[in-house]
Amino acid sequence: MPVTKTAKRALRSSKRKMVVNYAVLSKLEIAVRSAKKSLTKDKILKAISLADRAAKKKAIHKNKAARIKSVLSKLLPKPSKKK
Repeated sequence: MPVTKTAKRALRSSKRKMVVNYAVLSKLEIAVRSAKKSLTKDKILKAISLADRAAKKKAIHKNKAARIKSVLSKLLPKPSKKK
């Protein structure tokens, strides 16, 4: 348990951040799982967007977000070349 006043304040702040980060991460995980399962363009783009937002809020590291985006972008359907 925290003893000093600043440690108590830091614990309160940490608990609030933990709740927000948990919400962001769970949304991201569900979206990624759904995108990998259905392989539709809109679900993949939604998951990519959530990965960017999680990195912006510092819930995940920017390199992890880039890795998630890379994996998901490979799942996007290839545009057909018409001549």
